[in-house]
Amino acid sequence: MLTQTRNFQVKAVSSDKDREIFLDVPHIVYKNDANWVPPFRSSIAKQLASENAFRQHGELQQFIALSETGKPLGRIVAAINHRLIESEGKTIGIFGYFECIEDFEVAQALLEAACQWLREHNMESVRGPIDLSTHNRCLFQVDRFDLPPMIMTPYNPSYYPEFIEKAGWEKGNDAYIYNFPLDKPLDPKFEKAYRIACKSGITFRPLRTKGEEFEQDCQNMYNLMSKAFAKNYSYIYRTQEEFMAQARELQQMADPDVFPIAEHNGEMIGFWMGLPDYNIVLKHLNGKFDWWGMIKFLWYRRQIDQGVVPVIVSLPEYRRKMVPLALIYLGMQGGIKKGKPYKRAELGWVWETNSPSRKLIEASGGKIYKTYRMYEKAL
Repeated sequence: MLTQTRNFQVKAVSSDKDREIFLDVPHIVYKNDANWVPPFRSSIAKQLASENAFRQHGELQQFIALSETGKPLGRIVAAINHRLIESEGKTIGIFGYFECIEDFEVAQALLEAACQWLREHNMESVRGPIDLSTHNRCLFQVDRFDLPPMIMTPYNPSYYPEFIEKAGWEKGNDAYIYNFPLDKPLDPKFEKAYRIACKSGITFRPLRTKGEEFEQDCQNMYNLMSKAFAKNYSYIYRTQEEFMAQARELQQMADPDVFPIAEHNGEMIGFWMGLPDYNIVLKHLNGKFDWWGMIKFLWYRRQIDQGVVPVIVSLPEYRRKMVPLALIYLGMQGGIKKGKPYKRAELGWVWETNSPSRKLIEASGGKIYKTYRMYEKAL
């Protein structure tokens, strides 16, 4: 498949050289962006490799845009995730890994190449950006481009939303990230909620980060999240193997003091996932983790002074026992514990339609300060 437009072309990735060009694109797009944090090149390559677990339940095609002289201008992946189709009961494709120079014609051609591939595979609509799964990078940031992203949060140039909307795509759903300053005390009702939860038989402990205990905690988290998030917008089921692979990547980053777990009769029923913002470190590694990268990692991690909370989860039947409020209390207390460097935290992203979670977060002092958007289009 080849699309020729003006003085550039969009072509399907079909060789090792093409795959290297695909991985090069972000470094061209963001070369003058001080806020960008390069992802690990090897991690992106692994996600798209033929042996990746995604291929057991999905198909994909990578595309790149090249100038007449062969200079990379952009990239995109069209994909079919059969788990999403099964979950929603409709033939919906996805696009992801989108990166593009500030040229609308290039962006439009890349998006159309992805859409055409999905049409040829009998998809009736498309959603994105989703890098194969919502458990990977997804969503376009639509405001606050003056702020650097924290770890596990999306980031993109400000012109991406403008380009995709100009190309005729519509909003599917918005999501928010909340800012938590740690210099303001929580409402006393959160500590009260913690004491009520304890009296009702709920126990709390930190995440275990070593050996078999870590593996067991992660397996329990997988089971809990699979129950709690199954009905979320655009939720895509993943296997325990896929979940554990991501968990092991984050294992060395975990801080047990900001990762409380709630249990009842020995069963995990909720947790607050707090992580130090390792993007402060990763932006200095340029997507590589060689011996020099290790030295940089050890040096720059001393500068981490903020954290991110990607997930707060509790089984619905334990909300009346104040478990979500208790987890917020413990997570925040861990963040301000003596000797901890955290000055603030980000929480989310949270879908705009998730009213229960939003009310809880806002009651604890969180303020919306970044917005992200999922887009959709009929094919």
